[in-house]
Amino acid sequence: MRADPANFELIAPGSLQSVVTLLANEPGRWLPIAGGTDVMVRFAAGMLPAQKLVSIWNLPELRRVDFTPEEVRIGAGCTYTDLREHPVVAAEFPLLASAARATGGIANQNRGTLGGNIVNASPAADSLPALLVYEADLILVSARGERRLPYSEFHLGYKKTRLAPDELIRAICLRRDFLGYVSYWRKVGARNAQAISKVSMAGLARVAGGILEDVRIALGSVAPIPLRLAETEQAIRGKGIGPEITQLARRTVAAEIRPIDDIRSTARYRASIAANLVSEFLGKLSVEKV
Repeated sequence: MRADPANFELIAPGSLQSVVTLLANEPGRWLPIAGGTDVMVRFAAGMLPAQKLVSIWNLPELRRVDFTPEEVRIGAGCTYTDLREHPVVAAEFPLLASAARATGGIANQNRGTLGGNIVNASPAADSLPALLVYEADLILVSARGERRLPYSEFHLGYKKTRLAPDELIRAICLRRDFLGYVSYWRKVGARNAQAISKVSMAGLARVAGGILEDVRIALGSVAPIPLRLAETEQAIRGKGIGPEITQLARRTVAAEIRPIDDIRSTARYRASIAANLVSEFLGKLSVEKV
């Protein structure tokens, strides 16, 4: 049943300080809404429990992309269009740019925000595996001040996060130290565009002399949260590129992930596809190894 707009209140304070003050005064009562690509779906279906919404759309404090020699700081209100069109993001963080291009259609990319994708906490979200392999940090802000949290520690379980009721994500921080890494990003869905992923993968690797010096692998839609494959990484790091490492990776991936059966796919299919994607990634390294 569609929700009745008369039952909802929406305000737009216009500044970050005003929003965090509101959240501090009434923690848990106000739901921040940015682009609305997830919130409005639930609203239209009559499944949005919150009735007091506070707009954080286009707050200038959340739409900045700042640089230091060490890191890039992306405002949580930056849209997918902002990400896919930003020259530094495309050049230094191609996994994130690829995820932005594959998220929904152009309308969704114009409205959907990186911070919203993180807070929505879907294990199928396109951008989250990329943030895991880049080892992003989150800047969380409230009236109490700011705190920095590794993104890898943000998710506690399905749709559960470390975000306090009076907090927002202010920015996502990415270290600028991936020069020389090979990037890999794939999304498997029911169709080539505008599909929720059945399995997605982000991979980064550095190869020297045919040896896998460093590797980072993350998968979406194979566990209750986006999953960094730490055991698989440890098993194959430091080994030579070739058929043996691929077979080892396939066995380790199968033991590490926890896919489920749902309306989009089966656990068996997800496990098979995850192993295939990791194999494809390692195959790419064998072609590009130096």
